[in-house]
Amino acid sequence: MDALTELVTRASDFLWNVLLIIILCGTGIYYTIRLKFIQIRKFREGWHQVFGNFSLKGDKRKEGEMTSFQSVATAIAAQVGTGNLAGAATALIGGGPGAIFWMWLSAFFGMSTIYAEATLAQQYKTKKNNEVTGGPVYYIRAAFQGKAGRILAGIFAVLIIIALGFTGNMVQSNSIGSAFYEVFQARNIEIPQIVFGIILAVITAFIFLGGVNRLASVVEKLVPLMAGIYIVGSLILIFLHIDALPNAFRMIFVGAFNPEAVLGAGAGIAVREAIRFGVARGLFSNEAGMGSTPHAHARAAVENPHRQGLAAMISVFIDTFIILNLTVFSILTTGVLDSGKTGTALTQAAFSTSFGGFGDIFVAVCLFFFAFSTILGWHFFGKVNIEYLFGFKATTVYSLLVVAFVVVGSTLKVDFVWSLSDFFNGLMVIPNALALWALSGVVIGIAGKYGKK
Repeated sequence: MDALTELVTRASDFLWNVLLIIILCGTGIYYTIRLKFIQIRKFREGWHQVFGNFSLKGDKRKEGEMTSFQSVATAIAAQVGTGNLAGAATALIGGGPGAIFWMWLSAFFGMSTIYAEATLAQQYKTKKNNEVTGGPVYYIRAAFQGKAGRILAGIFAVLIIIALGFTGNMVQSNSIGSAFYEVFQARNIEIPQIVFGIILAVITAFIFLGGVNRLASVVEKLVPLMAGIYIVGSLILIFLHIDALPNAFRMIFVGAFNPEAVLGAGAGIAVREAIRFGVARGLFSNEAGMGSTPHAHARAAVENPHRQGLAAMISVFIDTFIILNLTVFSILTTGVLDSGKTGTALTQAAFSTSFGGFGDIFVAVCLFFFAFSTILGWHFFGKVNIEYLFGFKATTVYSLLVVAFVVVGSTLKVDFVWSLSDFFNGLMVIPNALALWALSGVVIGIAGKYGKK
């Protein structure tokens, strides 16, 4: 098993650290230029599209299955996961503070990529069983006619079901189980991790089996709540160390081009590591170009595809430039980067510097919200593809299988499962990116038609 884990990890590292950086950044740069920096020109309009008519009682009986806000909330639910607590920490350890600059840059270009994804998802959405549905499988079929399109769409569907619906959700449930197990164990309370897995499975099953309307109703309330809790806690922590904030910015900008000036020559981190870790972790966190969030954006009831494309850009902004940055500056301003910890433990160490014993509890609670919301989003994305491959009747079986994977995942050592999820996550980018390039003319045409203001 160790040899297989090593093999899958190496393959995954090659995908995320080399091939996907070229594909995803190249796609983002291309669309940024062709769309004339739409993420800057239309940012205000996109923000208004999401929050202009904000309501927790969204009308789900319009043409689509969700309001624009509900679609964005579902996308953010999937994007904001354990990566926002652990991914930023991993980038800081592997690439130094300078990696964050490259993370910002990849997210900036990713905003134009996700505009294209959401626009195409809207353009090629369809209706099945009285529900609006859409996603990459549908615009892949539009991009490549005949057998080639069917094969590419089928490959994408299988990959996303495995990567997100099954293995990915196992990792998310394991993160929740491990975090709460450690919190209780530190207080001499022994609760098996499977208990947390069963509780999580019961809650998720209730939402899964309630259909898209119940999912939309939950995420439109959960996402603002979880984001609000983490934002407030992080801002308090950063404010308590406000004197260290200018140096944190200095470390990021100087470290992006000269890591040794920040960390010292002994750190062994060169500019290429800063770029590699920053771009790879940024792309993995905001999911721009991966083909996951278009499933949510396809459901939105909007005037035209351009409107939802603008809304989708805001989800990347919130994920990376708000939530992820709060973790980054919590770590850098508290000075725990050289503590020897990594991942979620590094984030917990940062909060514990000022919050004491409450710090690890706070991070565990936030991790629960983040990972739980990701499970909801990833289950939904997989469900759309199950229905595409096997029909509506298969979706109930799929939901029950995901519930079972959630329970099992809470108890396992998931190094292999996490590597496998990363690997399939990377592979599904390829057919999605091919369609984005093939349909670039459609995206440019829609932006030109509806974006003239």
